[in-house]
Amino acid sequence: MNENKNGLKVLVQKVGTALSGMVMPNIGAFIAWGLITALFIPTGWAPNAQLAALVSPMIFFLLPLLISYSAGKNVHDERGGVVAAIATMGVIVGTVTITEKGLGGTPMFLGAMVMGPIAAYLMKKFDKAVQPKIKTGLEMLVNNFSAGILGFILAILGYFGIGPVVKVITNALSAGVDVIINAHLLPLANIFIEPAKILFLNNAINHGILTPIATEQALNTGKSVLYLLEANPGVGLGILLAYIFFGKGSAKASAPGAAIIHFIGGIHEIYFPYILMKPSLIIAAMAGGVSGTATFQLLDAGLRAPASPGSIIAVLAQTATGSYVAVVTGVVVSTLVTFVIASIILKRDKGEGDLEAAQSQVSSMKAEAKGQEVSVGTDGETSYADVKRIIFACDAGMGSSAMGASILRNKVKKAGLDYEVTNVAIRNLTEESGLLIVTQNELTPRAKQMNGKALHISVDNFLNSPKYDEIVKNLQK
Repeated sequence: MNENKNGLKVLVQKVGTALSGMVMPNIGAFIAWGLITALFIPTGWAPNAQLAALVSPMIFFLLPLLISYSAGKNVHDERGGVVAAIATMGVIVGTVTITEKGLGGTPMFLGAMVMGPIAAYLMKKFDKAVQPKIKTGLEMLVNNFSAGILGFILAILGYFGIGPVVKVITNALSAGVDVIINAHLLPLANIFIEPAKILFLNNAINHGILTPIATEQALNTGKSVLYLLEANPGVGLGILLAYIFFGKGSAKASAPGAAIIHFIGGIHEIYFPYILMKPSLIIAAMAGGVSGTATFQLLDAGLRAPASPGSIIAVLAQTATGSYVAVVTGVVVSTLVTFVIASIILKRDKGEGDLEAAQSQVSSMKAEAKGQEVSVGTDGETSYADVKRIIFACDAGMGSSAMGASILRNKVKKAGLDYEVTNVAIRNLTEESGLLIVTQNELTPRAKQMNGKALHISVDNFLNSPKYDEIVKNLQK
């Protein structure tokens, strides 16, 4: 029975990671669309009919094509991305309508998420079967025509088959969400969202499910409350404020810095260890999430586009005109509710808790959420003398790895060393020489598969690791 549960959990996590991996690389494009909409539509801040013409083509063509390309690239690199985009074009054209008022229909985000991986997978299988048999000198001919022909076939299939089916499914999902919103049941979603965030399904829920549906709502109404369900920074702030006032030991001492990183920087995962230290705090998080969403819905709050990362700055930047009071009120309510309940729990709990152990648990859970086995990483054997560049690598190439890179970059600069320190997604690592790659313990084996030449350093926590000082000392030798 437990094996079945674990198998289902891993499957859900893998699907969730795949969904978020399609959308997250393109959040910048969603934000750009939101800004153009906010500024240039007739009811925007600076109405401009010419520039407003960008709105419909971006949401109907650009955004789905970017999603499909990202999905295809994740499956089979650039060839997979190209074929995925071609195939998705058939899905889009098969569902979009052209009227006197412009483009209409249903944005094919779901269609891109379905067609993109399928097209790339078929391309991958074809290449695996055919490429080893290609005669010398014919590689370019076969590769170009195979991608073109497969894309051609899949575009037609998408136009006549997949597009209409996905349109029906998308409309049904949107109608279901409308029913939930109209019945004022939306706050109950946070009962599931808050625990799911701790299991590192936050990106899957937010970017894989909520963002596509919310974007369609925003197209029709100019805003959507769904953008706020997961991105609301009030819950995490309430947890960390409770630790600031009523916590003990290292948890209390580190909570102020964590609160700044969470609320301003938008890196929500930094408060997860504080909940794992005291699992009963999930009740406070759920209550804060429910109360915040209820306030958002009651006051008709909404964002124009996704707020990513979940920083209060990003949230306010994407807040729809007329929703600022509603959004701020919702964040404040969720913060206060979470803080009050978390404070009661912490005051009654006499134990100090082990923050370091909780952080290690977060690392393990993060790996599990990505369908990876947890293992203890070991440092590489390559000499520090060969290092030319330092890379922090994680699954998405943002969030905590970006913070880790920033921390080490400052340490390197203060030491008077001249090394470039950057962060990337593990899938984008190459067999480049002269690299020092920093990963969390559980991700090191995967990073070594991508680049076996590099010096690999494994850490428990990107945000607070004693190995950073060791790296600097070794680089100085």
